[in-house]
Amino acid sequence: MACFHRGNLGVAHTPISMSTATVSARTAYATLAVVIVSWGLMWTVSKLLLLYLTPLWATALRTVVGAAALLVISLLRGRLVWPVRGDLVPILSISLLHMCVFSILTHIGLQYVSAGRTVVLAYTTPLWVVPAAWYFLGERISRARAIGLLLGLTGLACIFNPVSFDWSDRQALFGNGLILLGAMCWAANIVIIRAHRWVTPPFELTFWQALLATVLLSMLAWSTDGLPEPAWDWELVALLAYGGIVGTAVGYWAMVIVNRALPASATSLGLLAVPVVGLLISKVVLNEAMDSGLLVGTVLIIGGIALDTLNWGRRPSRDGGQ
Repeated sequence: MACFHRGNLGVAHTPISMSTATVSARTAYATLAVVIVSWGLMWTVSKLLLLYLTPLWATALRTVVGAAALLVISLLRGRLVWPVRGDLVPILSISLLHMCVFSILTHIGLQYVSAGRTVVLAYTTPLWVVPAAWYFLGERISRARAIGLLLGLTGLACIFNPVSFDWSDRQALFGNGLILLGAMCWAANIVIIRAHRWVTPPFELTFWQALLATVLLSMLAWSTDGLPEPAWDWELVALLAYGGIVGTAVGYWAMVIVNRALPASATSLGLLAVPVVGLLISKVVLNEAMDSGLLVGTVLIIGGIALDTLNWGRRPSRDGGQ
């Protein structure tokens, strides 16, 4: 089977590579483990980037690096194609709701919230997908899914702990609220993508999504914050390189390998380890505190998402997950 080259951009037709071929289960699980660790570390990297850049420029420059890396990967793998009219929905949805709005809101929230707490709140996204998919897509909420949603919401209550939470701290309220809003925007993107009938495979569109996000984020950052004037050093370069190359480009490419080799339920359950890894890395690198409410809430949220994922895994999977 050959790669898709509709409207070829000067790329030769090449046989399908390891990035698109089905690999062994051992290789797929190893690749998934790499993705889990790299994405778990991303939240600490993002927190450190805010020491150098504003949230808008941190998001924009990371996306610039990611788009450039995705272009290189697509060219090397012979997978750069012109999008067609039927690709407009996933390009706009993922670029605007996920790469732009979700990233902006979580980066702003990171100024006021710990990296560990942020990754847990950001990964509540599947909890918001359940009611949205029921309302907009007519997906039935089974008993297991309802219990999973209840567990997740209980986990959120444990994290916020209304008794001990400082409701007078407006910055904390603002930061936590923005991150949850970002998770809801990501959920909206997932619902839109679920309803979309794919024309071009997901990875082939990733560069165009990142390119559009790069333009929009750069324009917004420039108009809002002016040109960035960070104290450039090797740490900043390394953080941007990691965020763009490893966290974005290589992460998307690796997930193509995983998604083609493993069942959707196995992949989704495996990705539940990302907030756990994010919590641990933020504790080690940033020495962030982890109170009992955060730990219990994390377990409940992951358990709720896992219950929903197992329930979804029993149904025929749909193509198009990012």
